[in-house]
Amino acid sequence: MSPLRVVFFGTAELACASLSALLESSAFTVAAIVTQPDRPKGRNLHPQPSAVKVLATGKPIPLLQPERARNEKFVQALREFKPDLMIVVAYGQILPGTLLELPRFGCLNVHASLLPKYRGAAPIQWSILNDERETGVTIMKMDEGLDTGDLLASQSTPITPADNAQTLQNRLARIGAGLLVKTVQEYVAGEVVPRKQPQTGASYARKINKDDGRLDWTQPARSLWNRAC
Repeated sequence: MSPLRVVFFGTAELACASLSALLESSAFTVAAIVTQPDRPKGRNLHPQPSAVKVLATGKPIPLLQPERARNEKFVQALREFKPDLMIVVAYGQILPGTLLELPRFGCLNVHASLLPKYRGAAPIQWSILNDERETGVTIMKMDEGLDTGDLLASQSTPITPADNAQTLQNRLARIGAGLLVKTVQEYVAGEVVPRKQPQTGASYARKINKDDGRLDWTQPARSLWNRAC
């Protein structure tokens, strides 16, 4: 079987392990990498590249940074790559239907929770804030909703008392990368049948803001630890 032509969408550090796994696997050819534009960061607010852009720099692969994924010129540029599959990990934008319908095998997403729990932008942080004992990674076939697509595979991991957002993110990134490579090949071969997400148990993990980090010293020590993580 010829390698699958993949366009990879990712921005945050969480995405880097999955991109590396695709680049290292002979089952895939990464035709293009898409990430968010450089954003102002730090004390001087100088534009900084995303973690995915840093990883991609120097590789002989086209790197695209559209301001909006709905831009028609960008959509047309992706058509020219003729991808078999698009893979999205912590990209930061919802993709329009025109993109989701472009590859013959659709678009898959690596999400850092056990869906339908913790849909949205900050599943890792909210699983810690809510003192969950377990989380995981889900491979999902994308639709136009917010993490509402059909499920392909998932893998759980315990949240230990010593975990913080960074240690948990690192572990989930590794789990997601391995699960992605395995699941994509099974899915393309027809060995995995997408299944609808359960209608019960869904929750939303909104972006973390400054107020979420405020400590209420009347709360138990465990709650303070989770908020500080």
